[in-house]
Amino acid sequence: MFVEIGMGIDLHGQNVTKAAVRAVQNAIHHNSMPGIRSVLPDGDLNNMKVNVRLAIPADMESLDVETVRRELPYGQVTVEVVPGGMVTTSGIVLPDKEDRNDLAYVVIASVEVGY
Repeated sequence: MFVEIGMGIDLHGQNVTKAAVRAVQNAIHHNSMPGIRSVLPDGDLNNMKVNVRLAIPADMESLDVETVRRELPYGQVTVEVVPGGMVTTSGIVLPDKEDRNDLAYVVIASVEVGY
């Protein structure tokens, strides 16, 4: 019924979970689905099927899937992780921002909603 795409970046700290959360927020925080209850079984928002596909550029094993899942307030949420996204330079190392290097991680999210 609905597919939204978002992008999230962790400029400092090389944290793919932070970038993934931002990507999901970017995908879902610019829309509303006022008619969704009319098509869901029993009108229950928890009957939505929500699939999140995350394209993560590096350090995939450190992704905290539950933290990402909590960004979606309703539905039966699945999270799929695939290689992708981007690693680029932030141009500066900021130790006070937990930087280990000058890399910035970019995660792309696709949020698919149906029933």
